[in-house]
Amino acid sequence: MASPISSRTFGVLPDGQTVEAWMLAGRGGLVLEAITYGGIVTRILAPDRNGNAGDVVLGFNDLGSYLNGHPYFGAITGRVAGRISDAAFTLDGNTYRLARNDSPNHLHGGIEGFDKRLWKARPVDREDGAPSLRLSYDSPDGEEGYPGNVRVAVTYTVTNQDAFMIETEAVSDRTTPLSMTHHSYFNLAGESSGSIADHRLEIFASEFVPVDEHLTATGRLEPTSLHGSVFQTPRRVGDVIGQLYQGHGDLYALPKRNGSEMRMAARLEDPESGRVMTVSTTEGYLQLYTGSHLNCSTKGKSGVAYARHAGICLECEGYPDAANAARRNNILLQPGQTQRHTTAYAFSVRSANAARNDKSVRSASESHHEGTSHQ
Repeated sequence: MASPISSRTFGVLPDGQTVEAWMLAGRGGLVLEAITYGGIVTRILAPDRNGNAGDVVLGFNDLGSYLNGHPYFGAITGRVAGRISDAAFTLDGNTYRLARNDSPNHLHGGIEGFDKRLWKARPVDREDGAPSLRLSYDSPDGEEGYPGNVRVAVTYTVTNQDAFMIETEAVSDRTTPLSMTHHSYFNLAGESSGSIADHRLEIFASEFVPVDEHLTATGRLEPTSLHGSVFQTPRRVGDVIGQLYQGHGDLYALPKRNGSEMRMAARLEDPESGRVMTVSTTEGYLQLYTGSHLNCSTKGKSGVAYARHAGICLECEGYPDAANAARRNNILLQPGQTQRHTTAYAFSVRSANAARNDKSVRSASESHHEGTSHQ
């Protein structure tokens, strides 16, 4: 019987350091590969309704392609995921100026954020035997302009119930903003299958954060009803993209929770393959990104160019804009404090009969609405 966790050499960095690839194979059939460069998840193999495994995340087969630049495929992003307005924030009377790598803002931790760092990896023994890998990185004071020496650990586990679980923990010797996220681009039909337009998405949030023309969070919370409640019930993604600003995707405020309680954030389904992915988290926000900036400039693992909307991101995170003092408290890491969060992407399948029944119900409902709309 093959080991549930194994490693190999993935490549060598220009400075001579070796990048490892770790494979985690769950008992239920879910398989994940992650590399120590950026903590990048390079592949997730998930069974479809016929039991056939397919790779459901965008990415590359070789280290060189990742080093040549990419839109954060599968990476750990930080110190702060998302955009910090005007690439600066003030904390305890001091102003910290950051790289404007998404002018006029600072994006995903800067020019060399966590996604471009080499992480240390070691397997974790769990009582249930599920394969688990702990990635650790020490971010020095002043790295990318942020204060404090920060020690970070991110643990990837493939559970016996076919969930990809991400547990993060961090400590710092100075007050600093810290809000990481996982940035996989999912395509449940398969990474080379084209657009995610036919996927059905539901987001379990009643409020969202509007953005300005630079996609910076404004700090306001507004009811999703003002935005058409586009994903409060399952919707075909292609029918909704045109309603999203720049076709990009919104930042959703998730319902309040008690302590470290997990809450459901989203559900994604590909009707053709039957694959379903549910997202749950202890984080306070979910950033939807529809892959609107993909432009066929990169070819993926199967040699197919990734076109616009070839993958969808469901990023669980804290409030992204550290410059917004009114909302950033949820991401401030204090000395003597340990910040911990958990996010899980759980995979399952739906039968063809269930999908057909849903389609029949939707068709009947739509016909009813059409028949009554002029009364």
